[in-house]
Amino acid sequence: MVTPSPPITATESSSVRSVDGQSRAANLLLITGILLVAVNLRPALASVGPLVEDIRQTTGLSNAWLGLLTTLPLIAFGVISTLTPLFTRRFGIGGTLLGAMALLAFGTAMRSIPWLPALYFGTLLLGIAIAFGNVLLPSLTKRNFASRSGFITSLYSAGMALGASLAAGVSIPLANDLNLGWRGTLGVWAIPAMIAFVVWLPQASRLKKSEPGRSFQAAMKHLGRSKLAWQVALFMGLQSLTFYVVLAWLPAILISRGCDASYAGWMLSLSQAMGIVGSLIVPTLAGRTADQRVFVLLMALIESIGLAGLWLDPQGWIVLWVSMIGFILGGSFGLALLFIVLRSKDTQSATELSGMAQSIGYLVAATGPMIFGGLFDFSGTWFYSFVLLFVVGVLKLAMGLGAGAARTLD
Repeated sequence: MVTPSPPITATESSSVRSVDGQSRAANLLLITGILLVAVNLRPALASVGPLVEDIRQTTGLSNAWLGLLTTLPLIAFGVISTLTPLFTRRFGIGGTLLGAMALLAFGTAMRSIPWLPALYFGTLLLGIAIAFGNVLLPSLTKRNFASRSGFITSLYSAGMALGASLAAGVSIPLANDLNLGWRGTLGVWAIPAMIAFVVWLPQASRLKKSEPGRSFQAAMKHLGRSKLAWQVALFMGLQSLTFYVVLAWLPAILISRGCDASYAGWMLSLSQAMGIVGSLIVPTLAGRTADQRVFVLLMALIESIGLAGLWLDPQGWIVLWVSMIGFILGGSFGLALLFIVLRSKDTQSATELSGMAQSIGYLVAATGPMIFGGLFDFSGTWFYSFVLLFVVGVLKLAMGLGAGAARTLD
């Protein structure tokens, strides 16, 4: 069941700008905390791609096992995301995010231990931590900044893209020029996670626990019957599948076509940097309209052109194709997060929809890196891997057209 999205009145607009009588300074501190959390949600993942060859040479792992370093966090996203409302009812949004930042720092640091099981266990822990952040940032937006949802979504989705771009760009210099090696480079991202933990400390008590609402089982049962909720979830999953395939395999694709590792790493960084631009522009513009289907159509067209260019013109305008792909991946991710805010009625429903969308979405996305790499292992060519991305693009367009219509969950 869905209903048309109601307009926000002047009274409602003013009330969401200051929650529980908080001052503008308190809201500014909250936005700063949100941005720091957002910046930390991608470096632990984005730093793996440029280091794949170093990890392979040291450990002898196959492409499938290397793909698991990206897939394992996505599985954690899928399992933990649905359970997040249980944690927020016990610890509140602030307390849950504080614990997530501590777990993220611990799991990231564990990957620097020279023991193969520690690499995978640390990856699992940081995936659990990131899952909480993924789910709760849209909830915070709905709770504190509903009248500015497009702008706030743009800010933190751009922050996530910034973290990914930075990690992708500096991983090779950190490993080689500073002699940290791949283990030290993976572990260094525990430092910004600890900074986010410290900055977020005041929010743990300020963002109080939500009032008990409908049961967790009732919420999931209701959402499971909603066509709109499934469209939002599958759009989230399909765009994430493409994102994590690019994150994991773009450097390997370019290296296989004659590029050196440093250039391939910077091309991945460029794609993430363009993702920042897409994350800033698309949700801001889309949040100003009740219906976002035109944005879904335009992004599907641009993504198809970029993928076709990267496939058919591998040694030509690589910068252009990578930039187009990165812009769309950033924009579509921001749009997926915006759908969660716009299609829900209140903070509780936003948390529930976010949990479902990201749980189902990331379970779908988790299949991407391993299948993409597995298709190359099986065929010895990237042809079938690219066909997979085009099929995903068609499905994403269909789900986006449904999720983008001007309506809300009943």
